[in-house]
Amino acid sequence: MSRNIIAILRGLTPEEALPVTDALLEAGITQIEVPLNSPDPFDSIARMVAYTTGHAQVGAGTVLDRADVQRLQEIGAKLVVSPDCNPDVIAATKAAGMLSFPGVFTPTEAFSALRAGADGLKFFPAFKLGIDGFAAVKAVLPTQTQTFAVGGVGPENFADWKAAGITGFGIGSNLYKPGRGIADIAARARDMVSAYDAVSV
Repeated sequence: MSRNIIAILRGLTPEEALPVTDALLEAGITQIEVPLNSPDPFDSIARMVAYTTGHAQVGAGTVLDRADVQRLQEIGAKLVVSPDCNPDVIAATKAAGMLSFPGVFTPTEAFSALRAGADGLKFFPAFKLGIDGFAAVKAVLPTQTQTFAVGGVGPENFADWKAAGITGFGIGSNLYKPGRGIADIAARARDMVSAYDAVSV
């Protein structure tokens, strides 16, 4: 089963990259982003890309410019996630053959992202937009738009977001924080997957 869960590993170090990747893959999470404000993020991403070939989509978050997109292409990354809607970054990402998930909050940003070629929309911070706010924006989006709630989401509210029409989730500190042990991360990942599966049947 392919799950629309993106693990956001902000603060990950290269030394943690493969053990954390194993924990996520074993739980059933196959979309992974390392934000570029993490320590040596391109090193971590390169290791994870080489390790997961054919088994996961690995890429970066907090991608702000074309130069970062080019570096990600060179190391074989598959997805680019941004905190904002930057049509230039979206265009560069698509030209490089990667998936683009820009951050949006308003209908204007959402449609700007889609017109620029985004593969999906990251609604951030989701807890500030709220489920009612998302539902109002969702009503005017093209039916097949991939939408991800990021920020303040977790197993306890997956069902409510799914009922409002969200198609996926980006999970950060509820899953990974610097210093958290692998066993804890693995348990959290399993809980995320169980909750996601329960509302996705």
